[in-house]
Amino acid sequence: MQLHSYRLRNFRRLKAAHIELADDISIFVGSNNSGKTSATQAIQAFVTGGRDRFSLYDFSSSCWKAFNEAESINVDDPIPDGLLPSIDLDLWFEVAVPDLYLVFPLLPSAAWEGSKVGIRVSFTARSPLNLIQNYRAAKAKGAAQAAELSPGSEYVPWPRSMTDYLQRELKNEYELRYFVLDHTQFDKNFLEIGDYVPEELRKEQGGGAILKSLIHIDNLGAQRHLADPNPEAGGRSEDLSKRLSRFYKRNLDQRQDDHAALRALFESEQALNSHLDGVFKPMLDRLSKLGYPGVNNPRLKIMSALDPAHVMSQDARVHYQIGEGEDTATLPDSYNGLGFKNLIYMVVEILDAQAKWVAMENRPPLHLIFVEEPEAHLHAQLQQVFIRNVLELLNIKDDVGSIFSSQMVITTHSPHILYERGFKPIRYFRRTKIGREQLTEVLNLSAFYQAQSDDRDFLERYLKLTHCDLFFSDAAILVEGNVERLLLPVMIRKVARPLRSACLCILEVGGAFGHRFQSLIEFLGLTTLIITDIDSVALVVPEADADIDDEEVEEFEVPADEEEDVARQVQDGGQNPASKPVESPPKRKYGKACLPNEPGAATSNQTLIKWLPGKRTIEELRNTSETDKTHELKDNTKVRVAYQTERPITWNGATENLCGRTLEEDFGLENPGWSQSVEKKPLGLIVKGEIADPSALAKGLHKRVSRKSFDKTKFALALLTEDEDAWDVPTYIREGLVWLNEEVRIELETVIPDVDPMAETGGIGEADE
Repeated sequence: MQLHSYRLRNFRRLKAAHIELADDISIFVGSNNSGKTSATQAIQAFVTGGRDRFSLYDFSSSCWKAFNEAESINVDDPIPDGLLPSIDLDLWFEVAVPDLYLVFPLLPSAAWEGSKVGIRVSFTARSPLNLIQNYRAAKAKGAAQAAELSPGSEYVPWPRSMTDYLQRELKNEYELRYFVLDHTQFDKNFLEIGDYVPEELRKEQGGGAILKSLIHIDNLGAQRHLADPNPEAGGRSEDLSKRLSRFYKRNLDQRQDDHAALRALFESEQALNSHLDGVFKPMLDRLSKLGYPGVNNPRLKIMSALDPAHVMSQDARVHYQIGEGEDTATLPDSYNGLGFKNLIYMVVEILDAQAKWVAMENRPPLHLIFVEEPEAHLHAQLQQVFIRNVLELLNIKDDVGSIFSSQMVITTHSPHILYERGFKPIRYFRRTKIGREQLTEVLNLSAFYQAQSDDRDFLERYLKLTHCDLFFSDAAILVEGNVERLLLPVMIRKVARPLRSACLCILEVGGAFGHRFQSLIEFLGLTTLIITDIDSVALVVPEADADIDDEEVEEFEVPADEEEDVARQVQDGGQNPASKPVESPPKRKYGKACLPNEPGAATSNQTLIKWLPGKRTIEELRNTSETDKTHELKDNTKVRVAYQTERPITWNGATENLCGRTLEEDFGLENPGWSQSVEKKPLGLIVKGEIADPSALAKGLHKRVSRKSFDKTKFALALLTEDEDAWDVPTYIREGLVWLNEEVRIELETVIPDVDPMAETGGIGEADE
């Protein structure tokens, strides 16, 4: 049996989030405050916590307005369903036919057929009518008592509003209810069809007990508070030795009735040390598979802090053994690095959780383990080793082929962990905004993996090579090459300084491959700026059957014409040419680099041709509007392209509308006098000879930059050494960054829900990792 997925409603920013889980390991990723921690805390609260685990701040912000609107309801009229918000969790289990007896109480009917069984847990009002009446009674009592006070004060007694009342009385007014879900009444997105109302489990059936009999949950939080050798470090901390000792006392054979061992303890401390070595060996062996001790790291050694008076209750101590033979030395556990202590701690916690689950009476068939931010204090390689081998910790020899199974969920901000696991286990928590409310949508990257086969392999390899942080960003910037990547931080500081406070992912993709990111960017719905070159070329028509081997000739593709697609469909036997288009293969074109103002010039840039703005000629690109350069995705997120555009260039007393073919050329045109001064020779942009007018300058820059001897990286590094106030950012990049600044600013602006003043004292459930 596996937990296939779960849906949360009205829980913090997860107002309507459906989260699918892999059958082995799922990885929750997303930018900060996207709801990853909420997704783990919610299911644990519903399954193991009970109603005391919930507070008013766990309701989505829109629910607060609904609570306050309920104040004015007429209690003499029938109370409408859903008047008071509830927090709901739908759990969907994948159950094989032989295991149906495990979920028999959750089958919607005796004739049920299928593989998915569901249960809804709802944190809902006991009685909406009684709640409203209790609130009004409390308000009237407070008003009466306040009336006895001296007049002239602005004091308003409790409860000032319904939300103020529920902050104190929620646990008395709300309860958990359980419902059986019929999978046939839900669509493919696990949303109810029509007006379906699930059947409630009767009190005597014990919905909570049923749920606990199916699933056991453990959570390894991000804050593990391991001890620091500095006593002045402060804060909560835990000695690793104490944690290992608890593991020993709870799970390992302690030989409490072994008198030979007791005698050995009194006669020789070595006997106990040998015993401890033996019982910890399986754990240490499994730890070694996750990269510890590795090369040149001290080995773990478990030793007794021998106290004959309390010999069997005395804590074991972890020491680190250095050297061999007579040169052996041991150090206390606090003298090892936080990274390895964190790794050891996680391994012990996971094994401890597994051992407790295995030892449970009436053991639930499913064990779900949440691990938050395993990368804490671990270097990149050790993060990859951990995620590569962590599933081996879940393997229990006796469970092979049985009804028992384990699933793990990891929340992370580490691109190194994503590097190791690939797309399939990723669940991307995407922040969205509807009106003034900030919400989260959870995307299953395995669906993208299955649907986008053409670009999938390229994207997965690229992200592995770059350790991409795309999944943790507020926005992305796709740049042409290394020069843009080096200079962009300075340009942002110059023209869009607020962007420095945003989490940006800058990807170097080039004009030839940028369009291959289209499917992923659109799937994620991530605000994106594409900074690329116009790459103007003069088209070359090769002779029939002649090979194009001229190094100056670029080969590129353009989509087939629409007329060719229709003709191809008819040729392939389509009866109605308009019914189902048959795409023709793309055409191959050839061109030599030229200035953008050359008549008849086209672009060889695949991003401009195949993605945005979808134009082929320089004339079309020149006349493209700002609207056509922008594509709206979902929930008002957008993608915009920025490439060189013509603007007035003044040189030697003359002014012409020009633009460069590449960043370096356009930079020279943007800063003509400054870049042509003798002092700026390291930039490599000085044009030799007389420069009569702006056109001559553009030609000279084009020839200069097009040479094989021109070092673009050297240009970027030289520019970084200059006073950044002395030069101007090229117009197309400045306009793109200003656009992105506006988009991200809107996305990041603080949203204050329309609720009563008391709500300002809390985060209204939105502040979440």
